[in-house]
Formats: sequence, C-alpha cells, structure tokens
Amino acid sequence: MTTTITSVLVANRGEIACRVFTTARAMGLRTVAVFSDPDEHAPHVRMADAAVVLPGSTSAQTYLRGDLIIAAAQAAGADAIHPGYGFLSENAEFAQSVIDAGLTWIGPPPAAIEAMGSKVNAKKLMADAGVPVLGNIDPAGVTADDLPLLIKASAGGGGRGMRVVRSLDELDDAVAGAAREAASAFGDPTVFCETYVERGHHIEVQVMADQHGAVWAVGERECSIQRRHQKVIEEAPAPLVERIGGDLRDRLYTAARTAVAAIRYTGAGTVEFLADENGRFFFLETNTRLQVEHPVTELTTGTDLVAWQLRVAMGEHLDVRPPAAAGHAIEVRLYAEDPGADWQPQSGTVHAIEIADDVRFGPLDRPGIRVDSGIEAGSEISTFYDPMLAKVIGWAPDRRRAAAMLARALADARIHGPVTNRDMLVNTLRSDQFRSGHTDTGFIDSIGLDLLARPLAGGDDVRVAAAAAAVADAAEVRGRATVQAGLPTGWRNLASAYQTKRYLHTRADDQEIEVRYRHGRGGIDLPDLPDVSVVQASPDRVVVSVAGVRRTLTVARYRDDVFVDGPGVAVALRRVPRFVDPSAVARPGSLLAPMPGAVIRVAVTEGERVVAGQPLLWLEAMKMEHTVTAPADGVVATLSVEPGQQLSVGDVLAVISADDGDSTGTAAAEDHSDNPKHEERVG
Repeated sequence: MTTTITSVLVANRGEIACRVFTTARAMGLRTVAVFSDPDEHAPHVRMADAAVVLPGSTSAQTYLRGDLIIAAAQAAGADAIHPGYGFLSENAEFAQSVIDAGLTWIGPPPAAIEAMGSKVNAKKLMADAGVPVLGNIDPAGVTADDLPLLIKASAGGGGRGMRVVRSLDELDDAVAGAAREAASAFGDPTVFCETYVERGHHIEVQVMADQHGAVWAVGERECSIQRRHQKVIEEAPAPLVERIGGDLRDRLYTAARTAVAAIRYTGAGTVEFLADENGRFFFLETNTRLQVEHPVTELTTGTDLVAWQLRVAMGEHLDVRPPAAAGHAIEVRLYAEDPGADWQPQSGTVHAIEIADDVRFGPLDRPGIRVDSGIEAGSEISTFYDPMLAKVIGWAPDRRRAAAMLARALADARIHGPVTNRDMLVNTLRSDQFRSGHTDTGFIDSIGLDLLARPLAGGDDVRVAAAAAAVADAAEVRGRATVQAGLPTGWRNLASAYQTKRYLHTRADDQEIEVRYRHGRGGIDLPDLPDVSVVQASPDRVVVSVAGVRRTLTVARYRDDVFVDGPGVAVALRRVPRFVDPSAVARPGSLLAPMPGAVIRVAVTEGERVVAGQPLLWLEAMKMEHTVTAPADGVVATLSVEPGQQLSVGDVLAVISADDGDSTGTAAAEDHSDNPKHEERVG
C-alpha cells in the first residue's frame, strides 16, 4: 500500500532531530520540531519549518508525553512522526497511538516493537527461531555458580538499568538500583540476569525490511569499546569479523535476517550479538529503531538509512540487492563528561565548538570527516538530557587512515566550555591496541583509564599556553587603554620587576601556574621559559618560538576562563583572582555538589556517625545516579539538602566533623556512580 508523506514531525531533540530534518528536506518534505523549555533556542528548533513547545523541562513532562507529541503533529499539519532514538522510539503503545491518530508511523509495526520490547520475551522468540541466545536467569534464583552476572532492564536499552554483579552480597542492591533506573527511564521496573561475558565483542547487524517481505542485512558494526555499558567508539566493518573471515559475517547476517523475519519487521533496526574471539555469538537484543551509530553504515555503504526509513513507510520496495560496503568508518561520541573523574557528566555553556569537517549529516564522496551535532556555540548543556555534543565520523579506504584522520580532527578541534572526553577519544584512536583491531568490551580496563584519559597537552605545553594567555591578556588590557595605547602594558623606561599572572589548569585538579613576564627593548622576556620567545602577541593570537620552532596559539576568554588552542593542543585555564571573597570559601569538611542535579535519596541524618566510604546521599544528573560518600570517619554536623532539592555546582551538601569537633573531609563530593546515563544515550 502506498502512503503519501508531506510533512514529518520528529519526536526527539538535538542531533537526531537535525539528522532526520536534513534528509526530509532533501526529499522535499516539510519538517516539524518539538521542544521543551530548556531547548527553546536549540539548533533543531531553528532548523525545522515549524516548531511546537512541550511545556516543561524533564523528559517525563515533554519528550516522553506521547499525547502532547501527537497533538503537536496535528496542530502543525504533520502527517508522519519519526521517533529518532531513545525517548518513545521503542514504545509500542506510542506507535499504535500515532497510527490510531491517522498519522504515518516511521518505524516498525507496534507488534514487532512489543515482541522485542521485553528482552526476556525476545530471547525466547529468538531461541524458538533458532538464533543462539544466552539464557535468562531469574534474580531470585541466582547462586554463586551463576557469577559474574549482568543485570539488565527488560523494557529498554542504551545501558539504562545495567549492573555487573560479581558477588552475591552485591546482588540485592544492584537489582534494586537497576529496577529503579529502569522504571525511571522506561516505566517498567522489570529486570533479568544473564551470564556476563567478560571480554566479548559487541557486534551488531544493520537491517532494513520493507512492507513486501524483503529484508536487507546492510553491513555489521563493532561497538565493543564501552564504558558503563555505553558505546564510546563504533566502527564498520567489525574488526573481529574481518579477522575471522567471511563465514562469520554470513552467519551473523543469516541470524539477523531470521530474527527480523520472525517478528514480521519493517523499517530500520539493529540486531545485536555478543561474540567471542573464536567467532561464537549470541543474540543480545533487537533495537527497533535507528541506532546512534548508523552513520558508519551509511558511509561504508553509501546509503541514507533515514531516507530508506521514509521510503519504506511510504510503501516503497527495497532494491533487489542490499548496497555493498567499501572502506572503513569509525564514529566517536563526543560527550560533556570527565573520564578522569569516573565519567562524571558535565553541564554549562558551550562557548565554542569548531570541528573541521567535510560534511554535516550527509554522505562523503572522498575520505573525510562527517559531523552530526545538535550543539553550537552558545548551546547550554543542561542536567535534563544526554550530554552528547557531537558524533564525529571518519571514513577512508582503510581502518588506520580513518582512525588517523579522526584523531587529528578531534585533537585540532576548538571546544570551549564544559570538560569533554575528547582527549580520551584521541588517546584511544592512537593507541597500539586500537590500531591492532583488538577492541573487546574490556578495552578500557585493559589499557587503564588513567592512561586513556591523560591530557593531550603535556606539562611543557601547559606552561607555554599559560604564557601565551598572559601576554594575550596583557595585549587585551592594553587594547582598551585610552592613554598612550601604543605602549605595551607594564612598560617602564628603566628595568623593573617582572609582572605576574596566575592561572589554574582546570583539567589538572586546578593546578596553579605562575607566569612571569616583562616587556623590554628586545621584546617580551619570559624568565621561567628560557627556550620560549614571543614572536607576536595580540589579544586572540600569539606566535611563540619554542626551541626555534614556531607555533601559533589562539586565545579565547570568557570572563575568567581562558582557552588556548594550537595544532593538537588544547589547554583550559582559569584566572586566579588577586583577592579572594571570604564568603566564597566553604566551611572545612564541606561536601560540595560536583555537578548540577537533584537530590533523590538521603541516607543519613544530622548528628549521625558515619565511616569513610559510607553512602550519604544520591544525586541525579542527566538521568544518572551519583553516590556521595563520607570522605572519612566522623559526624554529620550539618545536612543541607533533602530529597527533590535542585542543586548547582558547589552547593554545600553536608559538613562532616571529626568526633572531637574538628571538621574533616574533602572539598568536593566524589562521584561513585556505576549507573549508565539517559535513555537517549542508546546504541
């Protein structure tokens, strides 16, 4: 049956909404966005032909309200709804409501979503169809022989509700936490257990099925590099499959086609498997939607998967043969998070984000870089949604070249604002183990997060960057002078003491750096950097010579934050004020909120004795739980928060005093979260 689509509403936000709009426009369709209050000025809102507000801030108030989204489509004249990924994309009830409202649902039939919506039921269906599966284990019946286990949410994906259990005394808390998170994300607290394969390979097959019975297996992807069961780097084709050979690929494709045929699937989807080094694989789940990492398949096959979603929804036939793959594509997810602080999510304003690219959201006709992003300069990373800044994808004839191009694009990017995982991504792409193609799910642990999260800028780079910031700041101050503006700042006609500026290196535990400099007849003197000379200095550009090698550094400042960038070097600094406001100094022993968020549980009361490591309270930020623990033995002298309270960074949570009345503890709460993030952050 042929269906006409003229206008598409995307029931989502950010990067995926922009991605769908790009293809819809190219196909001559009109576009409609929905947005929450925090997203009012987001790029996806401006990109659409029309936009409808969903009043509220949280996902539950906005992007999870199917009734409001359908009403928005009707009000804006849209005749189809594309769900994107996350939120309601795998909600069979929402899909049916769209159809019942007389709109075209750009996704699989509700019955197929429902069949795969429960992972427990999905595994049974797959086992009955002859697809190899890992057996389910009822949490109530777990024994020591079953360990280690992976607890999973039955109703959702994207890492939400996952916990690894290695001892029986962890089981009850892990099941409770997983169920709580599953209920929050998917409205269903059901969880189950399966055997945890320590160092497996996460292999997935992209499928596309039309309404006439044709099914494509459109290449496979490997997504084994993960943290907290969330994918970090994805690539196509899969290195494991390339290493083992074509027989494994054929068996994976056959299993994937069997899986979707068993549920009469239509549209785009992904069948995920867990494989070992010998090529044995087991069904994990079927994602009944487009995946975050779909660009690597698009670039290696030259196929627009979103276009095919729309064409299938309109009743078109798939081509007789699926597109052939060529070359290699690697995608990284650039997040506002701090890997060196246990992946702590970050929030705040993105002042600048400049990543050299050859295309946005589209195909490449030569080796290059694609960037898919719903973030731009001035965007605010809030605590309500996933903190992904961009997906950056490199495509080249071979894997090594794709990795090298992608690493360079990331290393040279200007990203000013919250801490990101950029350095960790570059270190990963350049590591020997990654280049060898041995990228199992234990990749990060095997190398060590301390090495992968190490800043790209070394100690010498940071000192040179601080010196550049100092002389650029001096030039900026002098540029505002109204008297004798031609003289350099601090100029004297006789030799005088050095001027001094101090900065905190914000990516290195606020290490303080002092820069001494003096303008003289021979230029700017840097007594603590004898191999460095300043060739040219302006408020936003400094040319330095380091041991005879010239480098150009750009300097950008946003109030007290200063960002210095050069080829492969990025240093974030903060000016140290000359005078400190006493009221801004926290009481000794204060535990401070490490991020904006909300208090969801408090486990102690004032006057209670606590021991080091004891959980005090739990915060939720970006749909992720963070446990705040006692830094030392002591007494809760002050408890400043209660459940439901919204917090800003640095707010006092509690004060821990020693038994003798002296304060003890650290200046900031530690994040001991092992909970994966928001439902948007999906595979």
